[in-house]
Amino acid sequence: MRSNIVVWWIITAFFLVTSVIYTVWSLLDPNHRQVEWVGTVALLFVAFMGAMIAVYLRKTYKAQGGELPEDVLTADIDDGDPELGEFSPWSWWPLVLAGSAMIFLLGLAVGHFLLPIGVAVFVVAIVGWVYEYYRGHFAR
Repeated sequence: MRSNIVVWWIITAFFLVTSVIYTVWSLLDPNHRQVEWVGTVALLFVAFMGAMIAVYLRKTYKAQGGELPEDVLTADIDDGDPELGEFSPWSWWPLVLAGSAMIFLLGLAVGHFLLPIGVAVFVVAIVGWVYEYYRGHFAR
């Protein structure tokens, strides 16, 4: 986690320096001779967002009380929390759900007649994914 914090501070410093260079460069432009505010403010906001992520990671690192097992190179797999949930590696329903989102978004972009089709496929995908353990070979 410490390396992540350092990387985000480097990103912050990079965008701060880049915003200064961008501002000076726009002032030295012989055609305009004024600050181009959109790029300067955008680069400063990106630097600010990088600083926010770095501060958040630093506070999280201090709150967890040291390195997590995921961050230690000599840690075993069982050192972390072994229970991550129940996953269905054979399930096709997430692909159907992604297809329904694709149809719906395609309907927003191309033609509104695809919107109800995307919603219908979405309902089928959600019901199928929720009830996949209640029927067929993997019923419980």
